[in-house]
Amino acid sequence: MKKIAIVDGVRTPFVKAWTHFDRLPAQRLGAMCVTELLQRTDFNPENVDEVIMGCVGQPIDAANVARVISLYAGIPKDKKAYTVNRNCASGFEALTSAAEKIRAGVDEIVIAGGAESMSNAPFTFTKEMSTLLLKLSRAKTLSQKLGIVAGMRPRHFKPVAALQLALTDPVCGLNMGETAEVVAKKFGVLRARQDEFAVQSHKKAVMARGLLREEIMTVHISPKYGKYVQDDNGPRENQSIEALAKLRTIFDRRSGTVTAGNASQITDGACALLVMDEAKAKAMGYEILGTLREYEYVGLEPSEMGMGPAFAIEKVLRKSGLSLKEIDLFEINEAFAAQVLASVEALASKKFAEENFSGRAPVGEIDPERLNVNGGGIALGHPVGVTGARLVLTCLKELKRRSLKRGLVSLCVGGGQGSALILERN
Repeated sequence: MKKIAIVDGVRTPFVKAWTHFDRLPAQRLGAMCVTELLQRTDFNPENVDEVIMGCVGQPIDAANVARVISLYAGIPKDKKAYTVNRNCASGFEALTSAAEKIRAGVDEIVIAGGAESMSNAPFTFTKEMSTLLLKLSRAKTLSQKLGIVAGMRPRHFKPVAALQLALTDPVCGLNMGETAEVVAKKFGVLRARQDEFAVQSHKKAVMARGLLREEIMTVHISPKYGKYVQDDNGPRENQSIEALAKLRTIFDRRSGTVTAGNASQITDGACALLVMDEAKAKAMGYEILGTLREYEYVGLEPSEMGMGPAFAIEKVLRKSGLSLKEIDLFEINEAFAAQVLASVEALASKKFAEENFSGRAPVGEIDPERLNVNGGGIALGHPVGVTGARLVLTCLKELKRRSLKRGLVSLCVGGGQGSALILERN
């Protein structure tokens, strides 16, 4: 089987929604990221076979946003491109889809990643209002138009936030924050622990700012390009337990524990990875950032989607024949502090293993000193279609800095899924 190499990667700064990237749609963020990747690697776009990008909130004016990104980035028109959406694992899906196509001999060289502009998620009208507007557009006489307008009521003009709908699971009827509350209650993850985890995420991200610049491109802001962004703007230098304790719970006002402070931020950004067969990369003279050893996707109860990492990590380790102790670094996306803490505890729990892993022994304990060493989604943000690619890039860069061999990246996935990838450096 061909060994899949991630030659290199780059990402934009992760920027809180409705701030610096407010006027940059996903296709522009993705295109500038792919362009930067080609320049950093001195790679000829003629040699790219395909572009695969994750995007959850696809722009309505850029259908198949990966194709638009590819063309905007200067990749020839005869090259292929398509968009993937596995919710929060879309960035993983882009990479593993690239791996599958390379191993199948369909492609040799792929740019995989993700692009997401949560700032530009549209507001829509209800179906009732849409029907009225359609009738209004078709009305031929003034009296017909006035009759339709007279039938409109204030409720018809209330917009529906597409972002809110997208973050709600239609099967279990809960939004992502409410699923985090389910997990927090079931596994007894107290508010104080969640807030402490959040503070540590910010502290680590602030301390790692200089290191993270290795993977971040500088983005100059239009139209005059006098301003630029070179760092993630989510990490707070003075974040404290006291400040987080003052925040109200959002998803369960009475007995909840999840707040805006111990949950991931709504974020814009993009990431791109250059992917090819390891032998091909070596023949082209590249120093390889790392390889994809194994990956796995799992399904689980949608209302407990936050437990996805526990199930996926157990399965990918078993599939690879590795133990938890053989992993040097871990990146588990911080969608919510509650779900990371619960997943880590579940991996070490004998009871959880007996109930969920066919009676097998617990996976083991993850050393907190090896988990999300540069902070995570609580501080850095979580542009949903991008995060998976960002986890891969961040993990491989850190493995290289520390001269370590093996990393594991994982995340929970809206809709009740989980995913985990094992990465290696030679």
